[in-house]
Amino acid sequence: MQRLLIAALSLATLGAAPSPWWPLHPDTTLVIDTTKGRIVVEMRPDLAPQSVARVKLLAREGVYDGLLFHRVIDHFVDQTGNPNNHDGGVSKHPNLPPEFTATLQPKQIDAIATRNTDGITGFIGATPLAAGPSAKTGAWRAWGAYCAGVVGMGRQADPNSGNSEIFFMREPARRLDHDYAVWGRVVQGLDVVRAINVGEPPAQPDKMLRVRVMEDMPPAERPKLEVIDTQSAEFQATIAQLRQQRGADFTVCDVPIATRTVGGR
Repeated sequence: MQRLLIAALSLATLGAAPSPWWPLHPDTTLVIDTTKGRIVVEMRPDLAPQSVARVKLLAREGVYDGLLFHRVIDHFVDQTGNPNNHDGGVSKHPNLPPEFTATLQPKQIDAIATRNTDGITGFIGATPLAAGPSAKTGAWRAWGAYCAGVVGMGRQADPNSGNSEIFFMREPARRLDHDYAVWGRVVQGLDVVRAINVGEPPAQPDKMLRVRVMEDMPPAERPKLEVIDTQSAEFQATIAQLRQQRGADFTVCDVPIATRTVGGR
């Protein structure tokens, strides 16, 4: 609603079409400075509110600062966030319930990439998702689609064991859908995600040097980044072009999220 209001005001006052670019919201943007460079994540509390709240809490407590990427598999995933730098380490906070699916209203889905008889794939902000309709309520049962750049909440075998571990997708792995909470997507630094040293554990592990919620950063240190508005005609045109190029092989993971730097860093 806020986005539509701003767009309408801009159109009325300037007499021009609204910009297809959207600034990151400081309270739902995570900035991760690593030994390989900066990663910026747009977090999605509408998909996984407790996971997002936990990541923000641990960032603000400094728990993530200095932790290793302790398990990194090329073409798959970078894992980090365990205070003991090994699988199974947890924070002092209680485990989280599973947030593998979310209930969304149709108007909350910003763009549709594919549609078939039993559901859709599309986007909520920068994060790809899949969804199926609920005949009883008219809402959608949605889950994050594990495409490249998507970030998830790690866990052990127990679905209720999410705590502090987080992971970054180097490449798509849709087999993770439904089984791990998606809490956002990398909008800058996918090249950094793919450059993290590989190994289980790596011989020379990379680190998260500092992890901050953007609203806690001094303005001069915040990334000056705008992301393509996935409600825009320009984004819809990108989807249509890729769908035509890829044909039957097209998936939501084929659609990149464009960004641009404004006014400096």
